[in-house]
Amino acid sequence: MVVTASVSGVFKTILMLLGAMVVLKYLGQLLVAKRNIAEQTKFREDQDKIQKQKAHFERNKGKISILRNVKPDNVKDVDYEEIK
Repeated sequence: MVVTASVSGVFKTILMLLGAMVVLKYLGQLLVAKRNIAEQTKFREDQDKIQKQKAHFERNKGKISILRNVKPDNVKDVDYEEIK
């Protein structure tokens, strides 16, 4: 079987390959932009959370709070040391 290549067939193949490369490049840019937006949103949420914690600690500085109905996972034991 003899396969011959025509000029128009080669030209069409080259155009299809270039078109596929352009589409993949465009999709890659869209995915990178989507990832950057997601990272930026997560960063802002983390910063807001940190700011809220700082504000909470500043408001409650020096206050004593009694924890009730706390799960054992969240409680930290400290060593008892008697002062003389």
